[in-house]
Amino acid sequence: MTPRSIFANLVRSDNGSFSTVYGPFLLQSALQPIFRSGPETGLEIEAFEGLLRASRDGEPVSPGEFFPLVSPVDMADVDSILRTIHILNTGRLHRSRAGIFVKFHPGLFRTPQEMRQEVDRIKVASHEAGLAPDRIVCEISERSGASDDIVVAFTEHMQAVGFRIAIDDYGARDSDLDRLKRIKPDYVKFEAAWVRDFLDNSAGYALLRVIVRQMLDDGIEPIFEGLEELWQVDLCEELGVPLMQGYALARPELAPTTFNESFPESLADFAPIQATGNEIPLGASRAATTLPPPALAKPVFARPARAFGRRQSSGE
Repeated sequence: MTPRSIFANLVRSDNGSFSTVYGPFLLQSALQPIFRSGPETGLEIEAFEGLLRASRDGEPVSPGEFFPLVSPVDMADVDSILRTIHILNTGRLHRSRAGIFVKFHPGLFRTPQEMRQEVDRIKVASHEAGLAPDRIVCEISERSGASDDIVVAFTEHMQAVGFRIAIDDYGARDSDLDRLKRIKPDYVKFEAAWVRDFLDNSAGYALLRVIVRQMLDDGIEPIFEGLEELWQVDLCEELGVPLMQGYALARPELAPTTFNESFPESLADFAPIQATGNEIPLGASRAATTLPPPALAKPVFARPARAFGRRQSSGE
């Protein structure tokens, strides 16, 4: 792959969204909202997670099928260009606060120079997207296999630049709070199946309450993902979980998405975007930046009564 720049392999669609190609594959960007829950504001979009949607000859190819077909020498470049399209597509939404979670694999960087080059690429992409560095969240999986020393060094470097760090798949192995205190991430995403199992019984619920409170006390914001039922959302709110993600709230959508219509921001949150004169041309003129439509009433999720465990039939 080895593009001349991070923009060399970009494809810009008529609808303004960005994608890329790798061999016979079209690689598109899907975004899924991560919601913040507040006692006064309800559920609002805090950020998006960037997800790969690959296809070949119009037929979908799962990430599990696609990545094994990527040449090892191209893996770092593919990883980088996927981050780029997720960042650019988030910027196209023109939201005033929402960040973007992009996956990172520290083990792909063999030298400090490669790390610095990737940081520079992210800076360029975030500048082009109009996103401040603190709206870029680098997500590292607990399953990445990277040593604690590598993850700590990576975290310190990225946070010094202004980016934020999330640890993904927490609970998928023998994770513990002491390790998180050493890494010092900004966010921790709990492994979805682990959370669902623990929400399904009172003992697990009590343990989750302790863990969530400890993380918040340590300045780490927990994120519960993979929430598929509204009763799970209810229990998360009772636990004080600040950030939630899952099909019960919103499914991923291919960029450019309809989330501005479904979950609009208040116009008071927007400030005019100032042109700097240093924008990077992408081969086609950009449409004039416009404000989103006037804010609609926030969607109200119909909540069933709170209870532990999965819901029984309506005839209970």
